[in-house]
Amino acid sequence: MNLFYAPDIQTNPELPEEEAQHAIRVLRMSVGDELTITDGRGSFYTAEITGIQGRRCTVNMLKTEPQPLLWHGHLHLAIAPTKNMDRMEWLVEKATEIGIDEITFLNCRYSERRVIKTERLERVAIAAMKQSLKARLPQINPMVDLERFFQHPRSGQRFIAHCHPGNKLDLPHGMLADSDTVILIGPEGDFSEQEVALAMEHGYQPVSLGPSRLRTETAALVACHFMTLTHRYGYDWLQ
Repeated sequence: MNLFYAPDIQTNPELPEEEAQHAIRVLRMSVGDELTITDGRGSFYTAEITGIQGRRCTVNMLKTEPQPLLWHGHLHLAIAPTKNMDRMEWLVEKATEIGIDEITFLNCRYSERRVIKTERLERVAIAAMKQSLKARLPQINPMVDLERFFQHPRSGQRFIAHCHPGNKLDLPHGMLADSDTVILIGPEGDFSEQEVALAMEHGYQPVSLGPSRLRTETAALVACHFMTLTHRYGYDWLQ
């Protein structure tokens, strides 16, 4: 199945230009052909092509199929981006395929990248959503200072993964299913001890992702996988 993304399809029965060109030029679709569209908000729409004019492709909606939630609760990954943006693009792609609701980029003391452009990452997320046949597009937020991130009140459970010594829960055993979850992943130089202390003051619980020292993007993907497994299957997947 080829999945098309049209965020305004409920109010505007026309494919965005890039999607229209893919349907018309690449797939050679024509008037009367049916296609599947998502708005990235949780539904698939079956539509019929009603008109093709230049770069425009209009459709008629035939059926709406809301997709069931894969988990309850909001899953939020907050990460300090790596210097190499290719790694962040890879992370966004894979996290979208596995499943995540929101990604925020953090500016921390030891961050090697202080500015990030989300436009390219949003395109990567859209492509990954379509490839993995998902109906929900994760929200991708611009970079924010860690201290400012803490100023925003957040419900549910909150975790920070770091490599400093001290008491830490294993993340899979520390999570509760069906609860909003936020997890913080630090830069390649890790969070500073002061940042960890500040996080704990704001209710973030230190966690471990396992015995190995992981790259930033690997740690984020492991955390994402733990979150989705626990929220979808409870603790059964640990048995």
